[in-house]
Amino acid sequence: MASPPPDAAEAARRTAEARAAVTASLISVGASVDNEMRTRTADLHANSAAISKQEKELAKQTAALAKQSAEWDKLLQGGTKKLNEVGDIQNWAEMIERDLLVLEETVRMVDGKGRGR
Repeated sequence: MASPPPDAAEAARRTAEARAAVTASLISVGASVDNEMRTRTADLHANSAAISKQEKELAKQTAALAKQSAEWDKLLQGGTKKLNEVGDIQNWAEMIERDLLVLEETVRMVDGKGRGR
């Protein structure tokens, strides 16, 4: 076999070096992109876990708030009922007072007519 001419051998060597340099560059870029993607994936996974934990805590706090709200509503309804009862008692007391005033006036009128005779 005949050896290639010196210019052809030099061109082949340069081509091989260029090919090796491009391959190394591509591997380096690929490793960099791969590393960045792995970092992002790890961050997304950690954030997803944190969000899930926060969602559970939010659901728990929302349930507690709903329970507290129901208790306050029950207390409010009881207070409203008591106020209505107080109003009813006040109304009852005012009616009794009016009746007593009528009786008092009636007794006075009877006493006044009885004395005048």
